[in-house]
Amino acid sequence: GVAPFNRDSGTKRGRRAVWGGRAAVRAVLYMATVAASRCNPVITAFYARLLAAGKAKKVALTACMHKLLLILNAMVKHQTPWRDNLALTS
Repeated sequence: GVAPFNRDSGTKRGRRAVWGGRAAVRAVLYMATVAASRCNPVITAFYARLLAAGKAKKVALTACMHKLLLILNAMVKHQTPWRDNLALTS
């Protein structure tokens, strides 16, 4: 539910938007990412790097949502706890 969908038609390039999937799960993930972007050093560094590259805040937050989701899926798959040193490489 965090993959961007395009609004393109022919030569027209529209804005991308995130929709579809489970809205309730996406809302929880959004709030977790807002908290992580302020308190988690891995997500904070990623968010700051995206903002420094000129990305819009909402776009950067959506990218952080995707990154957090990938990290959490890997943790569940391998049944491992959070470790900052491993998350910095992904």
